[in-house]
Amino acid sequence: MVAKGLDWAKRLYENRSQRAKELREEGNKVIGYICAFPPRELITAAGLVPYRITGTLEPITEADAYLETLMCPYVRSCLDLGIKKRYDFLDGMIWPHTCDNIQKTFDIWKHYVPHSYFHYLDVPHMPDPSSFEFFTKELDVLKESLEEFGGVKITEECLKEAIGVHNENRALLRQLTGLRKQAPPPISGTEMTQVMMAAMSIPVYESNEMLKNIIEEVSTGKDGPQEKTARLLVYGCEIDDIAFINLVEECGANVVIDDLCMGTRDYWKDVATEGDPLKNLADRILGEIMCPRTFRRSPGTRQQDLDNRFSYIRDFAQEFNVNGTILYIIRYCDTFEFDAPEVRDYLEEAGIPVLYLEDDYSLTSIQGFKTRIQAFLEMIE
Repeated sequence: MVAKGLDWAKRLYENRSQRAKELREEGNKVIGYICAFPPRELITAAGLVPYRITGTLEPITEADAYLETLMCPYVRSCLDLGIKKRYDFLDGMIWPHTCDNIQKTFDIWKHYVPHSYFHYLDVPHMPDPSSFEFFTKELDVLKESLEEFGGVKITEECLKEAIGVHNENRALLRQLTGLRKQAPPPISGTEMTQVMMAAMSIPVYESNEMLKNIIEEVSTGKDGPQEKTARLLVYGCEIDDIAFINLVEECGANVVIDDLCMGTRDYWKDVATEGDPLKNLADRILGEIMCPRTFRRSPGTRQQDLDNRFSYIRDFAQEFNVNGTILYIIRYCDTFEFDAPEVRDYLEEAGIPVLYLEDDYSLTSIQGFKTRIQAFLEMIE
């Protein structure tokens, strides 16, 4: 029997590479990517399958020979899996310069993890006019690179069609997320994490079909989570495993919204459909993905600067009736660690309690958070 809805997502989450391996055996080429910045639309338009790589909470045993242990454990884990041939089903990889840790890992990956195709995407750090112009040209270089590798011509019509399909994917994820405004939410944060991880491991057309099934299932009265007093927002970088969100919910909270790289940050804004599609992709990636690696110039007072950078998080909290936030930061993730104090102060000044947790991207550290989470929930209740 073919799985549907949340069961479909759960099965994909539990064996993320299975569908990609099947597609490759059928003659398709699979392109891996890391972070939210590579444009999946270009990969799809080239007739290739985009696949977001992740790490794992299992111990790192190989990558420490190549990367110092004071580097981001998430990218070290990704490299560890690459060296162990867990990503040998990929035909190629696209690496963006989102942070120095990812840049360094790319330099090592391309030497020790063989693929037929590599592309380095230079992403500017300031969203000003010259940066948008530069990045549009970078996307054109990527387009030509994918055309050569895939043996196809990416026409403007093909790219606009791919943008439309990926916009639909983002719209479906926003629709599913919107259902979590209910009390109790009809889908748990743990289930939503499984959905996100599944959606990024299959072709976008299949992902859209899965999401439509899930929305229908969730909207028609499936047994959902029990209503809890605590309605939480989780802020941070990478959460690619259900362990942390599941722990929070087992402690007695409903996780109803997130601001994560593998969450709303990835799907909250669409690509414009009128005009030059490459420019529209650049506008979304550089201008709309609210990641602290991008410096947003804010003339005016400090409060105006904070509003420009973080007001959307406050808006999430108000819209989803949040009464507490967990800042979940991976150790040695400099970009998020630099922003964390100001995010915390900004939310607390808005009357939203905040719990700061720093994780070393391991199951052991996650399990050690239980007492602190329980104490935080008691405080906000």
